[in-house]
Amino acid sequence: MKKVAIYGQYLHDDTVKTCQKLIDLLKSKDCVALVESGFHELLKNQGAALDLASFDQLDKSFDLLISMGGDGTVLRAVAYIGKVDIPVIGVNTGRLGFLATLHKDQLEEAVDALHNGDYTLSKRSLITLVSTHEENHPEPRNFALNEVTVSRMNTTSMIQIETKLNKELLTVYWADGLIISTPTGSTGYSLSCGGPVISPDTDAFVITPIAPHNLNARPLVIPDHTEITIKVSGREEEFLASLDNRIASYPNETQLTLKKADFTIDLIELKGQSFIKTIREKLLWGEDKRN
Repeated sequence: MKKVAIYGQYLHDDTVKTCQKLIDLLKSKDCVALVESGFHELLKNQGAALDLASFDQLDKSFDLLISMGGDGTVLRAVAYIGKVDIPVIGVNTGRLGFLATLHKDQLEEAVDALHNGDYTLSKRSLITLVSTHEENHPEPRNFALNEVTVSRMNTTSMIQIETKLNKELLTVYWADGLIISTPTGSTGYSLSCGGPVISPDTDAFVITPIAPHNLNARPLVIPDHTEITIKVSGREEEFLASLDNRIASYPNETQLTLKKADFTIDLIELKGQSFIKTIREKLLWGEDKRN
């Protein structure tokens, strides 16, 4: 670990103090730490004494990225990383999540472990979206770690969502929307809508309807090599499609094609961290704090 990127979006109560501690710990290990330019400006405006450079773009010279915030910040960091192939770890400055699993009180032991290479990488699959209006979600950020969601726009009326798997008609959902989730995203929005929890190393996607009118519609688990095509129609002229936390609108009848991405994102897991432990603590014991 020689060159580390620090990324954040928002400032919580102790963010400045936590970032300063992290930077000091990295410097003690002779690491070069750089802060993303927008986050760098936020920290400076709050009086942080940042004697280090900022960056606007990531490249392969970075050894890892540390995300400061919650699960939403990790998702934004993943969009920032894209295909650069830099592992990421999330320091949660609020409550612990499914993606940002490192508590701010664990910084010292975490930096030691990162410096010594005492960690494993959890490879996470992603899902891509292309459409007849690709300018709405252009390369290189036309991918999602958690889910792609289509939903109604400016209306209380349901939308019709024609869904095909490998060009074969599955069904036409009448619903408020449809979620196509990766295993990583199975603990997020999909779970809130009744979808199953899936281990991150499972080669699958989950299709979960949002408030379906046809009550026999249930979440469906499919192989992740499946090509999914969606066509939405409704009373409004447009509908919404989101890639994690990035939202765009599309004209009715636009065809969306979803596939597994040809690259993965590496999430860093320190000793004592695992998906099973997180599930046990957050779901099976009733804490139920979703990402």
